[in-house]
Amino acid sequence: MTFLQVAGIHKQGEKEAVLTDISFTQQEFQKIAIAGETGSGKSTLLKIIAGLIQLDAGTLTFEGERVKGPAEKLVAGHPGIAYLSQQYELPEFLRVEQVLRYANSLTQEEADELYNVCKIGHLLTRRTDQLSGGERQRIALARLLLTSPKLLLLDEPFSNLDTGHKSLLKTIIQDISDNLEITCLLISHDPLDSLSWADEILVMQNGKVLQQGSPEDIYQKPVNEYVAGLFGKYNLLSSTQASIFFDTLEVSTNEKKVLVRPESFELGTDSSSAVAGKAHRVTFFGSHYELEVFLPQGTITVRTALPHFRKDDTVFLSLSPEKVWFI
Repeated sequence: MTFLQVAGIHKQGEKEAVLTDISFTQQEFQKIAIAGETGSGKSTLLKIIAGLIQLDAGTLTFEGERVKGPAEKLVAGHPGIAYLSQQYELPEFLRVEQVLRYANSLTQEEADELYNVCKIGHLLTRRTDQLSGGERQRIALARLLLTSPKLLLLDEPFSNLDTGHKSLLKTIIQDISDNLEITCLLISHDPLDSLSWADEILVMQNGKVLQQGSPEDIYQKPVNEYVAGLFGKYNLLSSTQASIFFDTLEVSTNEKKVLVRPESFELGTDSSSAVAGKAHRVTFFGSHYELEVFLPQGTITVRTALPHFRKDDTVFLSLSPEKVWFI
């Protein structure tokens, strides 16, 4: 039995469709991320899955049972599905342990394990108005998990968090999947969050799914420039520009362009078989350097871990045919 099945979902806005024919399935414990620019319909889709917004067409089933919208029941929501919004709220001036006690359906041992996973055990005696934003978010998450959901929907969980709290939350979400055996589906605008976490990614634009696949396929084989740009920098070469790296390069008759990620180029300081260019700009990013390289046929961006390139250096580039993608 399919854990979650979304089939032909449509939601109409005041002037135009918010979602159009959205279909996908999620298996239990499969990690799915939804990516797309602001306004692409991601949050609306998540709220429909949670049973908080009424769909206009299509079917939505969770563990074989149809998920009803708020127009079909007195209390919005669906048993077994929990939704953490971007605007999570906690009661003011209560101790954390009080807030959690009111929501708890677990034994004390189970609750303690959950608090440990969410890294909030040391916060239980604090008041909610004494917490940082990251701490409040973890409390809100723990409160949802105390209801023993099977599917957890996370709407931009990493937004507005500093680096430390973001790293901690990423660990917590991973532990929720591994230790608490809860299936997660999340939205994130940061490509690194999606690529490093998900088993599968859905890319949305204007209420439609443009591409669905593994993180590797989404990154290396995007269907168009929009998808390519969501997940990092890229070079888009004409067939003429790309041909300087190869003796022969098969280009389809409709003259598709050649997409190359910056790290796909190999850099050297001298080679008779490579293409010579000049480093116009060298930028350090901690884990790597990015070079803007001038070639006779145009400018490209190259990424390398090698530290010995400087501005105005002559560099030699080579490219394997397996590292290019036509769009």
